[in-house]
Amino acid sequence: MGRGKIEIKRIENPTSRQVTYSKRRAGIMKRASELSVLCDAELSLVMFSSTGRFSEYCSPSTDAKSMYDRYQQATGIDLWSTQYEKMQNMLSHLKEVNHNLRREISQRMGEDLDGMDIKELRGLEQNIDEALNLVRSRKYHVISTQTDTYKKKLKNSQETHKNLIRELEMEEHAVFGYVDDDQCNNDGGLALVNEASYNFSFRAQPSPANFLGMGYGSHDLRLA
Repeated sequence: MGRGKIEIKRIENPTSRQVTYSKRRAGIMKRASELSVLCDAELSLVMFSSTGRFSEYCSPSTDAKSMYDRYQQATGIDLWSTQYEKMQNMLSHLKEVNHNLRREISQRMGEDLDGMDIKELRGLEQNIDEALNLVRSRKYHVISTQTDTYKKKLKNSQETHKNLIRELEMEEHAVFGYVDDDQCNNDGGLALVNEASYNFSFRAQPSPANFLGMGYGSHDLRLA
């Protein structure tokens, strides 16, 4: 039983349309390759899907440009004139824009001012003033930001310095403390300071009864 004919119309389902395009594209490419080999024909095939995907086939014995040139000779249609004209118009427009920009730069530097009237000179002066204000605003913003950053760094350094000084003073008091006279024993004993740190500070106070007979005065003998 033969396969029924398919009605040729646009497939509404996007998925089915894409699947059908992929299958038939592969078939057309295969037929073109077979025709090129069997008949020694030169073929160039170009296809664009509905999504803009590009596909092409060209016979191994030629290239696409040669095929387009032969097409122009055979039909008398110039494929490149329109594109060349567009490119020329675009080039002229870019040259004009470049010339105007160079002229504006020269005028802002104080050159090429002879051909300008009073209105153009006022406009140029206004543009320069606006540009100068923008530059000054940006400069002041950068200076302010840098100043704030340096102030924060200085404040942090000062806080760090104070903390280090405070820690150093605490360590000195803990290690090198002194004992008052009323904390010493009456017998001239040794007073121990900061026993936990195993660093000692002594103060020996001899009694008059023991040292008067040895030739010492009543002054204190201190060891620190």
